[in-house]
Amino acid sequence: MRNKTFPVWIIIVAVLLFALLFLIRNKTFFEAPIYINTEHSAIKLAASESCLQCHNNTKGYSEYHNPEFIGCASCHLGNTASNNKEEAHAGMILIPGNLSDAKDTCGKCHPNELHKIENSLMTTNSGIVAVDKFVFGEADSLNYHYHIKDIQYSAADKHLRDLCANCHLGAKKSSYGEISQLSRGGGCNACHLNYSNAAKKDLKNYLASNKTELPQFHPSTDIFVNDTHCFGCHSRSSRISTNYMGLQETLLEKEEVVNMENYSVLEDQRVYKHLEDDVHHAKGLLCIDCHSSHEVMGNGIRYAHQEDAVTLQCSDCHFKEKPNTMPYDSLDGESMLVFLHRDYKHEDKQIIAVEKDGHPLVNTFVDTTGNAFLIGKKDGNLHELKPQSTICSRDHAHKNVSCSACHSSWTSRCIGCHNQFDSEAPNAYDLLEKKYVKGAWKEYVAEFSSSQPALGVRVHKDKNLIEPAVPGMILTIDKGSYVGKPESDISFHRLYAPNAPHTTNKSVRDCKSCHANSATLGYGNGTLVYNINNGKGTWVFTPEYALNPNDGLPEDAWVPFLKQTDKGVVNSTRSDFRPFTVEEQKELLLVGACLQCHKDNSKVMQQTLELGIASALNRLSASCVLPSN
Repeated sequence: MRNKTFPVWIIIVAVLLFALLFLIRNKTFFEAPIYINTEHSAIKLAASESCLQCHNNTKGYSEYHNPEFIGCASCHLGNTASNNKEEAHAGMILIPGNLSDAKDTCGKCHPNELHKIENSLMTTNSGIVAVDKFVFGEADSLNYHYHIKDIQYSAADKHLRDLCANCHLGAKKSSYGEISQLSRGGGCNACHLNYSNAAKKDLKNYLASNKTELPQFHPSTDIFVNDTHCFGCHSRSSRISTNYMGLQETLLEKEEVVNMENYSVLEDQRVYKHLEDDVHHAKGLLCIDCHSSHEVMGNGIRYAHQEDAVTLQCSDCHFKEKPNTMPYDSLDGESMLVFLHRDYKHEDKQIIAVEKDGHPLVNTFVDTTGNAFLIGKKDGNLHELKPQSTICSRDHAHKNVSCSACHSSWTSRCIGCHNQFDSEAPNAYDLLEKKYVKGAWKEYVAEFSSSQPALGVRVHKDKNLIEPAVPGMILTIDKGSYVGKPESDISFHRLYAPNAPHTTNKSVRDCKSCHANSATLGYGNGTLVYNINNGKGTWVFTPEYALNPNDGLPEDAWVPFLKQTDKGVVNSTRSDFRPFTVEEQKELLLVGACLQCHKDNSKVMQQTLELGIASALNRLSASCVLPSN
């Protein structure tokens, strides 16, 4: 009888074909810098380094940074051939990952990521330096490229050193411990360092024992970034982190808010008032649920300002008809790594890709019925991504208005800032060089507050986009004080800044809050009233703040009330962002006049959303009185 046993060679060929198909399908995965050794080579590597003879049985490492796979010297360097403590520790880096040594540590395995980080705005601080130098009169453009590490000791540079140069990734992490609200910089550690409770306890015991009781639990270096990693730097300047949490900065002292429930004192002793948090924060979403590694680390290109580097839009997740997607096997190596490390399982589903540059949001997917979901990176909870409402999608009158212009519930404001150099200031601290010096710029702020954001116009590729704005720099600078001649050279600036408030609300601001609100239009807080006398309509504005003697405008204003700004006046921190022109103000106030009688949800006002205001003006009743100013 003939032997019918299945031929072994067929099985071998089938296995090889399967393996080949797997390699082809996952080619991007294998192009990524993953170094997973076999058990034999891992044991060989671990045994070849002397480190583990003293630092044995340590735990806490992330799966892909286990020293059994990559050794200790991959991160810490040192002399792994010696069993003598001093010799073994020669050339060792105790806290690897700082950008000063990242080329020899993290960058050996992650060169692409290091290249991106080294050119990102979080490292260069180019935008901050550019605006500061422009305001001090040391540059004639807001768009020059700089690197914070290259600044010297001009008046603007010293101002940066005293007040701004703390928040950049090149700032060195020189002490052990977890990332906290007080952390600044630290290179790769800034985002990727995590301490477990056991690691924190062991570190405490190690330091208390005069470094003789070696820790058994090592901190982890991984991709599990939380909002505290972002907070240290992004709770400054435009206060994105605090806004997102619903915290508005005040000038109060901590002693003034003892036992007051609606206030919090941060680790740096700043006092914050509790307001409404961002809807995404309320749902438990982290910063990195939206701003993935592609945005956080950048793409290797040096940009002038933050808005140039950010490509994510609200419409990527809250799409009009259907999202822009890509299949799993089209993911780039970096995204594939994130997918792997987070143990996602939606390889068989489409993944949302950002429309502007195509980078994937790997924690999203679209199911077979077309419904989109986001997997929360904090807790793994599933969040349905709702398309745009019918109001947004059919609204043609506001198609050039950004989502945040309507959906931001509030934003931080500060006015009345004065900068003066104190040459005798003791114990001044150079934030860039991390050393005490004599003499420092001091900033005196008159008021911190919050309100719905003002609006301005971003001019981009011959298109005008309406975006939120804040009074970023309404300030005086006593430049003469830096050269020992106080009050001999005082400059005044009224510069509003484009702003991403990160206080998103599901509901939107009402129509009057844009079309009949003085602060929104750029006049500052106050009373804006539409008067009708003898059949004639006029807008009248009464400011809340006194007029600034430097330019005669209310302290918090951006532009004069229905008057052209003087020619040549720079009133924005961006060359492509401006306030409304007088004609644009009149167009907005025209709708505001209609809203004095017609409610937001009235038939006539709803029709203007689809057909524009011109359609309503063609059907005016005899009782309608349009503005004459």
